[in-house]
Amino acid sequence: MSRRCDLTGKAVLVGHKVSHSNRKTKRRFLPNLCNVTFRSDVLGREVRLRVSANAIKTVDHRGGFDAFLVKARAEELSPRALEMKRAVEKAQVVAA
Repeated sequence: MSRRCDLTGKAVLVGHKVSHSNRKTKRRFLPNLCNVTFRSDVLGREVRLRVSANAIKTVDHRGGFDAFLVKARAEELSPRALEMKRAVEKAQVVAA
């Protein structure tokens, strides 16, 4: 399983650990990933995703899971989230 957020695309970064003597060694900055269940009102079901803590805040800020998917760019979403985005857009067109 990759260490990448399913919604925002946030992934592992690489940098240096710098000691007091200024010696630099490689290290990895891991994203804060959580297993979360989001409720989709348009689809009428719950979806389990592995997302970053930052993504949870962003979903709340944008007005919920469905609103986040509609506003999100397709390039940053995982294939599974992209399928849900298309399903939400399709359901909104049918409902309107």
